[in-house]
Amino acid sequence: MEEEEMAHGWAARDSTGVLSPFTFPLRAMKGDDITLKVLYCGICLTDLCTIKNYWRNANYPVIPGHEIVGVVAQVGREVHKFKIGDKVGVGYMAGACRSCDNCRADDENYCPELVRVFNSFYPDGSKTYGGFADTVVVNEHFAVRVPETLPLYKVGPLLCAGITVYTPMKQHGLAQPGKHLGVVGLGGLGHLAVKFGKAFGLRVTIISSTPHKEKDAVELLGADSFIVISNVEQMKAAAGTMDHIISTSAGALSLSPLVALLKTHGKIIVVGTSIKPMEISSFDLVSGGKSIVGSMIGGMKVAQEMMEFAGEHSVTPEVEVVRMQDVNLAMERLEKGDVRYRFVVDVANAFHHSRGV
Repeated sequence: MEEEEMAHGWAARDSTGVLSPFTFPLRAMKGDDITLKVLYCGICLTDLCTIKNYWRNANYPVIPGHEIVGVVAQVGREVHKFKIGDKVGVGYMAGACRSCDNCRADDENYCPELVRVFNSFYPDGSKTYGGFADTVVVNEHFAVRVPETLPLYKVGPLLCAGITVYTPMKQHGLAQPGKHLGVVGLGGLGHLAVKFGKAFGLRVTIISSTPHKEKDAVELLGADSFIVISNVEQMKAAAGTMDHIISTSAGALSLSPLVALLKTHGKIIVVGTSIKPMEISSFDLVSGGKSIVGSMIGGMKVAQEMMEFAGEHSVTPEVEVVRMQDVNLAMERLEKGDVRYRFVVDVANAFHHSRGV
């Protein structure tokens, strides 16, 4: 019997969420798989909620990380998209059935048999471990090519936060210059919604409950305007002006004040997740032909498109790079909202410094 190849990462063993070194068996490569040596991995709120089991779905031990940037170290004999040495990104997905209606429509993200890149299981029962590790094996279909124009340490958040806001913009007609986009929340998702919106030529307004974020919104990120949701005069002045609103908020939302900002037939596009129910009167929707829709990440075709668009238009997140040794502190800060605007773990220097990667 062939000996299993071992890999090294940082895992949480229980709901304390504390991450520490962990050795695990690497999934055996198949013909259409690639093996990555991980360089960087972004930190997302999903990572935090999973390692602390806030969503009651943790399968410990958990190696988090689904904003993975790496270099191809091995390719299977059937691989045709990549070669050794290519820089690639891997996001939330590691597998799907590839045959259902959603998969055939390039919406693998809605496949009933979706396999997440961490805290999940392949059909054969093998477990997925994320990007807080030195090595990742993944099917080539679920990797995207990284443009040479993008700095590698800033690529990771595009694979989750970036695709999460880019996909609904394209799907709901917001890739048209001159339209007015509202963005609720100015965090990891929201700040990239502003950047992609401006790259599409939109007028972008931030809708926030935090007045002190206005300077960043306008001066750093390029938003056209900023309104505080509790400011009655500002909300009244903006009523009926927005084509669509993307809500990135992870907290409980009262949607009626937001619906009032929409034009007729406008949509609130929900991309932030919360276990608490949203509040809305049906009258607020019916009276203006308005609607609420959801969106979760994006399929692989649009993910590659998003990456190329980001490279062409220099759309990159604002990041703070942290050492793997400091990842628990970064998680604590993330839980407090103390990050501008996304953490990225320098994985390469934790594991590969002596390997020439």
